[in-house]
Amino acid sequence: MSTNKFESFLQRVCEATGIASQTELASALNINRSAITQARKKDSIPDKWILKLYRTFALNPDWVETGSGPTFLKPSRSRDSMFKNIPKVKARLSAGGGSFEVGSEIEGYYAFRKEWLTTKGNINKIVLMDIFGNSMEPEIKDGDTVLIDASQKDILAGAVYAVGIDDTIMVKRLEKHPNKLVLHSDNKDYSPIYLQGNEINSVRIIGKIIWICREFR
Repeated sequence: MSTNKFESFLQRVCEATGIASQTELASALNINRSAITQARKKDSIPDKWILKLYRTFALNPDWVETGSGPTFLKPSRSRDSMFKNIPKVKARLSAGGGSFEVGSEIEGYYAFRKEWLTTKGNINKIVLMDIFGNSMEPEIKDGDTVLIDASQKDILAGAVYAVGIDDTIMVKRLEKHPNKLVLHSDNKDYSPIYLQGNEINSVRIIGKIIWICREFR
């Protein structure tokens, strides 16, 4: 078949990096998804893709192109190629009644291993934010810091998301029904928030919570 070379390339790269879709691959390569479609039609692997995969994931160029040799060129891996600096923004997510602190100024960067991040989400769409309030306890506590993947906006029942309603941002478990969206708190002292009809249109899914960091006090 004419697409064997490209399909084999795609399967190898996805298995080695944790990339789960063509959209994520396009993001990692910093290209449009249409470029992947064109490469598939031509059954070709652009040289600049191979170089990008080497620089980002330390994938062996020969292995990327042919499947031969070691997957990674470990001796060539630099710290910059192994880690991704994730921005921490000043906006705080409310695990309570809602926060109006919606500024997105970056207050610093924190390094995470790229290999780990790619198993969690889109490494180019992830940010850190602090939590305040107790509505999501005991799972998420006041003062926790969370990783949010802004590429994951599709609602999975029971998953935890950062959501915005008008100028308010909060973190809740979401449950979607026909013509109704329910925002649940883990803390039973807080009642669910029901949004129906046109109210649903006011909701912005900022992203899915994929990781929590907690400092012991």
